[in-house]
Amino acid sequence: MKTITFLSLLFAGLFHLQAQEPLSIFQPLMGKTWSAEGSWGNGQKFKQDIIFWFDLNQKLVIVESNGYTNMEQTTYGPRNHGIRQYDEASKTIKFWEFDVFGGVTEGTVIAKGKDIIYTYAYGETVVTDYWEFVDDNTYNFIVGSYENGEWKQKYLSTQFTTPKTSEPKHD
Repeated sequence: MKTITFLSLLFAGLFHLQAQEPLSIFQPLMGKTWSAEGSWGNGQKFKQDIIFWFDLNQKLVIVESNGYTNMEQTTYGPRNHGIRQYDEASKTIKFWEFDVFGGVTEGTVIAKGKDIIYTYAYGETVVTDYWEFVDDNTYNFIVGSYENGEWKQKYLSTQFTTPKTSEPKHD
């Protein structure tokens, strides 16, 4: 009986913590460098190295991404600077991703178990970036049109991985 009571209190505490700290969905990504390579549906190369960290007393998640910084995909370096923030008014996690080309992408983030799902408008299309948890060092990463739990079209499908002893590559 003590074991059941302890487990019940433990799970209640974990659910309460997650409810209090919406940005905790990013915790598994912290303190690691995540790397992925693949090809977009149009044949262009995809390569990124990403680090995540909390800032301002864990009120923000900051994301730095290295990737191709020119259209010819010959130069690799700092490409994106991202911010994730819980918006108390709308009770949603919002994100902004600023890129080296002068663009900004903004949208929302939700968690589905350990999966992290970004949704945003890209032109006239609603796009989803889906980080599907595999293990502590691997996420399947899919970009595409995702509606009602189904992929209508996939633009990119790869994996973000991190070595078991990965150290972030930022100042």
